[in-house]
Amino acid sequence: MPRIQTYNTIAERGLALFQEDPQYGLNESVEPEALLIRSQNLHDMIIPLSVKAIARAGAGVNNIPIDECSERGIVVFNTPGANANAVKELVLASLIAVSRNLFSAEQWMHQLDRDEPALEKIVEAGKKEFRGTEIKGKKLGIIGLGAIGVLVANDALALDMDVIAYDPFISVEAAWRLSKDVKRAQTLDELLTQCDFISIHVPLSEKTKGLLHGEHFSKMKDGVTLLNFSRGELLKEEELLPYLRDHKIRTYVTDFPNGIVLGEKNVVAIPHLGASTIESEENCAVMAARQLKNYLETGNIKHAVNLPDVDLPYTGKLRVTVMHKNIPNMVGQITTILSSLHVNIADMINRSKGNWAYTMIDLDQELVHEQQSEVMEQVGLIPGVVSVKCI
Repeated sequence: MPRIQTYNTIAERGLALFQEDPQYGLNESVEPEALLIRSQNLHDMIIPLSVKAIARAGAGVNNIPIDECSERGIVVFNTPGANANAVKELVLASLIAVSRNLFSAEQWMHQLDRDEPALEKIVEAGKKEFRGTEIKGKKLGIIGLGAIGVLVANDALALDMDVIAYDPFISVEAAWRLSKDVKRAQTLDELLTQCDFISIHVPLSEKTKGLLHGEHFSKMKDGVTLLNFSRGELLKEEELLPYLRDHKIRTYVTDFPNGIVLGEKNVVAIPHLGASTIESEENCAVMAARQLKNYLETGNIKHAVNLPDVDLPYTGKLRVTVMHKNIPNMVGQITTILSSLHVNIADMINRSKGNWAYTMIDLDQELVHEQQSEVMEQVGLIPGVVSVKCI
């Protein structure tokens, strides 16, 4: 019985996929095969040796020690796209609200005396301070065309905005979903210099940390509104402050407030609400649960952050899965061992991603438990192999 340990509040629709399947045990053991988490910080805990997979019900995985997991043969999944609509809606809502000064106007209203006899006159006189602009015809720049960026771009077009995007690494899948009316920026500077609004939608990594900094802020169009619903660390926010204070940048909207930006006059700080909808949490939980079930039951991998997508139709034959370093002759060594044990191969697949690779082999014969153990033991002794399973 595969045992699943959950952390944080996981939506019931996701948990139900395990609860309704009698072969799974949910939160019943201190030695689980898989973890299903949201915000649990795994850097601060000892991950049990029994764990073979971790799924995060969300896109970001900075709360998971990816390198350590890879070295231990643990597949790490996330759920890209499951919360994309929720984030998209908040981006567009914030864009409109900032344009119409709704945040500052609402704050001003609450400062008024409700018992003031001339309240209506005060409101009418004061509203001119909050005159805004319409977004129709304005230029929106989108940095990053993943699941969220594509949705923001397409819906901004429907709101009659002029959309320009920059992403030198756009996937084929994203390109198919992107409207042909989105203009392509050849360089980041091309986007920065001409947009009235700029929204950033790239994942946080060592390569993207501090992606936007002082030099970029100086090139932006005067009065630009900058929206960040990806990660705070994508911007060097301490270098952003001078441009906010002299109104070069009109407003910075961030879903990741911190001590650097809190209290700044031209900052709209939102308490990380991007994916905080009932629908988003359910979508993420269901997607994460399905990823774990698919991997544990068939060995197939979809949306792992440390391994490529690997799909070999499961026919019920005994399957050997191997996670190993992406170095030469690994497949040759694995198949040589199987041959020496007089085991025939029915089908196989090998895929790599960065420093890691994954091989699945369907065997053309049944093996008793002792034979399976011998296969796993000998393959596991190959230098570079970190995980071997029989399904």
